[in-house]
Amino acid sequence: MDITITSEDEQRLKKELEPKTDAQSQRIKRFLNMPDLSRTAGGPLKEIVDRAKGVKSLEGFDDIKIPEIVPTHILFDLFNMPPGHPARSKSDSYYVDDQNVLRPHDTVFWYYYLNDPEIKKRVANKETLGAVCYGKVYRKDEIDRTHMNVFHQFGAWLIAPDEKRIITPEDLKSALSDIAANVFGANFRFYEHQFPYTDPSFEMEAEINGKWVEMVGSGLVRKSVLANMGLTGYNGWAFGFGLDRLAIASMSLPDIRLLWSEDPRVTKQLKLGDKFEEVSKYPPITRDISFVVDKNFVPNNYFDLVRDIAGDLVEQVELLDKFENETKFGKDKVSCTYRVVYRSADRTLKTEEVELLQSKLYEQTKEQFKADLR
Repeated sequence: MDITITSEDEQRLKKELEPKTDAQSQRIKRFLNMPDLSRTAGGPLKEIVDRAKGVKSLEGFDDIKIPEIVPTHILFDLFNMPPGHPARSKSDSYYVDDQNVLRPHDTVFWYYYLNDPEIKKRVANKETLGAVCYGKVYRKDEIDRTHMNVFHQFGAWLIAPDEKRIITPEDLKSALSDIAANVFGANFRFYEHQFPYTDPSFEMEAEINGKWVEMVGSGLVRKSVLANMGLTGYNGWAFGFGLDRLAIASMSLPDIRLLWSEDPRVTKQLKLGDKFEEVSKYPPITRDISFVVDKNFVPNNYFDLVRDIAGDLVEQVELLDKFENETKFGKDKVSCTYRVVYRSADRTLKTEEVELLQSKLYEQTKEQFKADLR
């Protein structure tokens, strides 16, 4: 069964965002307007989704699509991440307002699934239930060739009434082994991990191109989390994995930005299992920026500013130097030097356009972070 959850609050918040011109609002609007590559026909992420949904372990599972803006009390409180938990930090998550964020992971689908009227009827009938959910997620992150702050996840879970079936770690590992063989096409191994909403929890690594790569977070669903959502007498397993990371590993992509490319020389090569051949190695242009800011400076927020200005023309931002000198800079101040690497995936950049971007970065670093440039 296909389930699409709509949210009046999400629609209201999107409408309120429309006229806003501040940097944070502009940023969020841009993220929401980016295409969902997990639903883009002909692309590698959609192919992974189709392969995953087609395995026997997920046969007959419901397919649920959920809002991209979710309330903090659902996303964090119900999933054992109380106030003060690191995941709630504004340096990690994108807050639309004080009570709503862009979803940083897809596990929140559990709540929406259990509150669907048809699913509530099936729970009342003590049915065993399974669902998959996939799409864009948003998390503040560093800038390099393997990280983006907008990426894609695929998640699933299976829950059953206690009186009918007790689901074990072996059941979970069996399902993941099925998926690993059919989707990852690789050797795999498990090790214990920790997540706030599953216990016990496991990470699965897949061997791709001779390297072990973290692929899947998983575990048995915590009954306390189910109880937070009003469900008792059920147990189950759940897992989630990043689609972008798997695609990069499968095709040996040198840069995550290539997944978003519209250059036909790139898109025709984006086939799972095929090693990507560089279209052309366009030269980078590097520029350094040094400034003094308050010690409460948050690097992830600065990376957002760089992305706002340079978009997909920035390849990497690297911290070269960081130090304090109260005599020189003042109390509670820190000096930072970053190297910004500009490089286009499909053309040679001109020095003058990079200088314009760097000039904007100087200006906005001073304005938004109250920085003294050095």
